[in-house]
Amino acid sequence: MGEFPRTRIENISLSRLVAGTNWFFGYSHTSAARDALIHETVTPDRMADILEVFARAGVDAVYGVRPQRDDFHRAIIEAENRVGRKVVRIAIPTLNVAAGDEALGETERILDDYAAIGTDICMPHQCTTDALVDRRARRIANMETYLAMIRERGMTPGLSTHMPETPIYADETGLDVAAYVQIYNAAGFLMQIEVDWVHRMIWQRSKPVIAIKPLAAGRLDPLVGLAFSWATLRRQDMVCVGTMTADEAREVIDISLALLEGRGPEGQLQTTRSKQSITGD
Repeated sequence: MGEFPRTRIENISLSRLVAGTNWFFGYSHTSAARDALIHETVTPDRMADILEVFARAGVDAVYGVRPQRDDFHRAIIEAENRVGRKVVRIAIPTLNVAAGDEALGETERILDDYAAIGTDICMPHQCTTDALVDRRARRIANMETYLAMIRERGMTPGLSTHMPETPIYADETGLDVAAYVQIYNAAGFLMQIEVDWVHRMIWQRSKPVIAIKPLAAGRLDPLVGLAFSWATLRRQDMVCVGTMTADEAREVIDISLALLEGRGPEGQLQTTRSKQSITGD
C-alpha cells in the first residue's frame, strides 16, 4: 500500500483523505439506537487503533477535534506515538456569534481552548457560519472578526458550511480563509441543491475544499461513494470519511488508493450464499 496522495491548506501539508469523527462521537444520521451503538462500541482504544491505521497509510489529518473530548485527544496522541507521525488537527468549533462583549469574550475563550489542544486548522461549524450568511447582501456578516481571532491564536482559518452559497460569498468578499468544508455525495444526502450545482461551485472555488459525508452516512457503499468523490473533485480537494473499526479504515484506504491509481480494489468482498453461483464454492 503506497503513501496516500497529499495536498496543502496554505503552508500545511496533509493527506487528501481525512479521518472523520461522526462515527467516533455518535452522530449516525440514522437513529438514536445507532447513535447509542456508536457510543457503546467506539472506545478510546478503538479510536487510537483506527487513527493508527490511517496514519500508517499517510492519512495524517483528522476532522472534528474538540477540547471537551480528552479521550479523543489522548487517542490522537497515542496513534502519533505508535506511528511516529504528527496528525494534522482540524477543528469545527461552535462560536457565540451574538452581539455584545459577553458573547465575544465567550468566543475568545472557546478559541483559546481549541488552540490549547494543538488545533492546526480551525473552521467554524456550519451552525455558526451559516447563521451569518446574508443572501441579500451576498456576504457572511461579521465573519472577518472571528477569522482574525483564529489567526491571532496561530490557527489557520477556514469555513465549514452546509450552504453552497457560503464559499461563493467568502470568495467574492475576500474573506481570510484557507479552505472550505462542503457536503458532497452522489446521493445528494443533506445537500441543499442538486449535486451538479455543488460540483460546479466546488470547481470554481479559489481554495481547497474538504468534502464531507461522501458515503451519505452509510447510505452509499464505499466503492460507490468514494468512486464518485475521487472522480469529480479537484486534485487539491479532500474527502473526509469516518469509520467505526480499523478494518473499515483499511477498506476506505484501499478503495481510495485503487480508484486514484486507476486499478481495481483488492480488498476482501462480502461472502453470502447468493454469491455461490459466482464463486463456484
